[in-house]
Amino acid sequence: MKNYQRLKGLIAATFTPFDAHGNVNLAIIDQYAQLMVDSHISGVFVCGTSGESASLTLEERKALLTQWVKSANGRLKVIAHVGSNSQPQAMELAKHAQETGADAIAAIAPNFFKPVRIKDLVDFFVPVAGSAPELPFYYYNMPTMTGICLPVNLFLQEGKKVIPNLAGTKFTHNNLMEMGECLALNNGEFEVLHGYDEILISGLVLGAVAAVGSTYNYFPSVYLGILDAMEKGDLATARKLQMKSIELVEVIIKYGGGVRGGKAIMNLIGIECGQCRLPITPFSDKEYLELKEDLDKIGFLFH
Repeated sequence: MKNYQRLKGLIAATFTPFDAHGNVNLAIIDQYAQLMVDSHISGVFVCGTSGESASLTLEERKALLTQWVKSANGRLKVIAHVGSNSQPQAMELAKHAQETGADAIAAIAPNFFKPVRIKDLVDFFVPVAGSAPELPFYYYNMPTMTGICLPVNLFLQEGKKVIPNLAGTKFTHNNLMEMGECLALNNGEFEVLHGYDEILISGLVLGAVAAVGSTYNYFPSVYLGILDAMEKGDLATARKLQMKSIELVEVIIKYGGGVRGGKAIMNLIGIECGQCRLPITPFSDKEYLELKEDLDKIGFLFH
């Protein structure tokens, strides 16, 4: 790997902006990137779950990453999600990420035809990671979306034997025992990027130092406060701030979850991301009014 540095801090899982016609709107990304820099976010995770990657074309994903690298301009780490049910497409996206100047790649497991053994998962990723050998590769573990519950610690052990640039995992799961096993593996050899915003404090206690999440896009002060409080050993403050995060997550669940509800919040704070693509239901004007009222009730401060 070239100039490999471990990730630290908050990585925002970015939303994909669409215009009124449902086309990708690259023109918004400069403004979006500036907000992330101003919010003291460490990096961005592009075209993941929050970015509706499964609803994008290959060319759209390439264009989005190219623009994010340009807009970040070295001020943010850019992690390209290259996961796909098609291995050749994932390989093409990984190659493009390295050529474009991304800092790392990550990939979710194929989840239509599912790997049933650790070896199957490793074999799928070998040529994907190998298509960007200079970049660290992270396995994006998200069983609630993929239905794949293969032990991540075993994947890391077996994967490292044949994937030289395997750096760790984006661990979006609430199995904290398994997360702890990954963090402790080989005396901390692998990075574990914490993936559930509403239990960030738990991952930090276990030893995670970086986290990827969608709510970091629009509620960064709370999570930066958690990081600061945990570093100081101030558990009371960390717990209080984590409860603010939980209140926010409860609101977005009410409005369809982190992608649908979160994207609506981005529109409310002035980053025009448009609607989600179908099959995610469009947000109505009435819902926007109700969402703003619910956010006001929990003390959400608009930019």
